[in-house]
Amino acid sequence: MWQIELGELDEKMGVRILEESPERVVATMPVDGNRQSLGLLHGGAMVALAEAVGSWAALKHASTLGKAVVGVDINATHHASGRAGSVTATASAIRLGRTVCSHEVVITDDAGRRLCTARITNMVVEWSAG
Repeated sequence: MWQIELGELDEKMGVRILEESPERVVATMPVDGNRQSLGLLHGGAMVALAEAVGSWAALKHASTLGKAVVGVDINATHHASGRAGSVTATASAIRLGRTVCSHEVVITDDAGRRLCTARITNMVVEWSAG
């Protein structure tokens, strides 16, 4: 099984994992430090968060097979803007296969309002550490 750790970008953005399994990963991220020039939560920050939690869940699955994952597709729809507080991203498995994993990621604000819906697909691959 792989040692799964947050990446440098995730740490800079303040991502914190709250729950983790191949089927579901939940994480939070502060709005502060992740805003665009108009003072709203940056859409790219939400996509990066979605990729982080979706990939984390896929890697949890692939590690049980002795493999790793690489992202092959992500898409996102922004529904509303975050302004303050934090956001929560929940990745839910759509498919956990031997070669492909797909997750839906829903990002909400502190009031539970949906800000973004994303779908990420990861390819399961052989990987050697080192």
